[in-house]
Amino acid sequence: MAHRKPNKYLVEVAWEVCNQVGGIYTVIRSKVPAIKEKWSNHYCLVGPYFQHKAMSEFEPIDDDYTDIFGQAVLKMRAMGLEVHYGTWLVSGKPRVILINPYTIYYKMGEIKYQLWERHDIPCEFADDLQTQVIAFGYLVKELLKVLTSGDYDHEQKIVAHFHEWMVATAIPDIRYENIPVTTVFTTHATLLGRYLAMNDANFYDNLYHYYWANEAKKFNIECPVKIERAAAHGADVFTTVSDVTGKECEALLGRKTDINLPNGLNIQRFAALHEHQNLHKLYKDKIHKFVIGHFFQSYSFDLDNTLYFFTSGRFEYKNKGFDLTIEALARLNHKMHQAGININVLMFFITKRDFQSINPEVLQTRATLEEIRQTCNEIQEQLGEKLFAAAAASSDLRMPDLNKFVDEYWRLRLRRTLQSWKNGSLPKIVTHNLWHPEKDEIINFLKVTNLVNNPWDKVKVVYHPDFITPSNPLFGMEYGQFVRGCHLGVFPSYYEPWGYTPLEAMASGVPAITSDLAGFGDYVQQHMPSPEGKGVYVVKRFRKSFHEAAEELADKMFSFVQQSRRERIDQRNRVESISEHFDWSNLVSFYERAYDMAIERKFS
Repeated sequence: MAHRKPNKYLVEVAWEVCNQVGGIYTVIRSKVPAIKEKWSNHYCLVGPYFQHKAMSEFEPIDDDYTDIFGQAVLKMRAMGLEVHYGTWLVSGKPRVILINPYTIYYKMGEIKYQLWERHDIPCEFADDLQTQVIAFGYLVKELLKVLTSGDYDHEQKIVAHFHEWMVATAIPDIRYENIPVTTVFTTHATLLGRYLAMNDANFYDNLYHYYWANEAKKFNIECPVKIERAAAHGADVFTTVSDVTGKECEALLGRKTDINLPNGLNIQRFAALHEHQNLHKLYKDKIHKFVIGHFFQSYSFDLDNTLYFFTSGRFEYKNKGFDLTIEALARLNHKMHQAGININVLMFFITKRDFQSINPEVLQTRATLEEIRQTCNEIQEQLGEKLFAAAAASSDLRMPDLNKFVDEYWRLRLRRTLQSWKNGSLPKIVTHNLWHPEKDEIINFLKVTNLVNNPWDKVKVVYHPDFITPSNPLFGMEYGQFVRGCHLGVFPSYYEPWGYTPLEAMASGVPAITSDLAGFGDYVQQHMPSPEGKGVYVVKRFRKSFHEAAEELADKMFSFVQQSRRERIDQRNRVESISEHFDWSNLVSFYERAYDMAIERKFS
């Protein structure tokens, strides 16, 4: 039953409320049921209004404006602002206020001048996104002023929780204008840290030696970096998602975090109970169909002795550890050859890149394979009927010649189709035609390591530069179904403030590899004894060379390859059970602690 907090209200502000852009969308959306259980109708989310996004995520409220949030919306509309009130169409159906940032664009000169004059934030040359978020931050500040004006009940305590720099311009102004609201600011990854990690191979060694202002100017991100710093210093409670990112915040934003807010999942969405092993087989068989179409025109291998590994995430070649994964796969290939292991590993790289189309040859092989399947079905049906009739009429017990039961038309059609399908070329390592394949780092490093799908390779690779969806003609399944069909997730990130992908794999009953530089991996090391026995492998990358980490990753994958089928099944059972530790019902207590801290600091 929901627990109402008397005189306490929570306003959670994020750019990704009803506006999916990246991983924070998953954080906010999945956390809603657990937060609403605690705060009931004293909880409201605030996000930007973009009509094309809101159409599928937002349901307006037309007749109930009696609560404090609805009343504030009416006052904002009376000020001539476009503000929408309704529910977010996600689990928990929370109340949400969406504000159109463009309705204040006529004042942008004045708003940017105030940012510079009050807080030394130079945004006169802000790009379109920066201008949107500055406008939105100003409007959020106005909303909080309205909530605490007029007949405002001075006994009520409003906590405003802001996620990331995109909504953070409100925080220094709340303090400057002394608005009676307590603020919590969460940075999920510092903007400057992400840029530096992508461009400095020794990012963690140099972390405390950067001069942030110079680096921000070098990357031309001075405006958002100064917004982030102003929010970090202006918030009553400053938080991040892990100890790894906490060190980054201290070094680059100049303030220690007060508490970590680890990210969770709504594990119930993934729960399969006793069905998870059956689902693994069901979706593995679907992956088999893709593999047959992609590889068997060139050569075949035993699918029953094939393990499916995968990695996924945004294309940040070094930050996501794609470079380390490829190096480790090359070493794994060598180790498996040396040991004479009769198993194949097929590694999928799932990320998003600009492409022209799916490779026509890949599509053609799929279409030809489907024709072979239909021809075989026709032959099977014809053969079955004639075999049954011959067996019933037979006077001896010998097996009849099955070739006599298949019409010459179907025999010729099958032969012609097979001849047009089979070829001597190697299977494609990438499924799509990229715009600039010669510049793609994954393709180039696969060629350097000679992981190009040679028939003798124990490790084979498929690079799929697009999301996996049911409408995708190559897989025809949801991403979550694809994950369930795999055997191991590989995510040895160099820069990863938290890392949802290994957690999603675990919740689907799939063991996963992470790193000690990922917030999730660091959390596992601190809170989970003997994680490898439970199907969570942590590669040490902190103060380790690239080659040391690659060798450790290769060893962990080699150890996994040598497990028996029974050992892999047992591990899937264990990894799914421990994922419950990361359910929001358990992790929401960290958020409650942050909110209590904010209330005590502001109102005591």
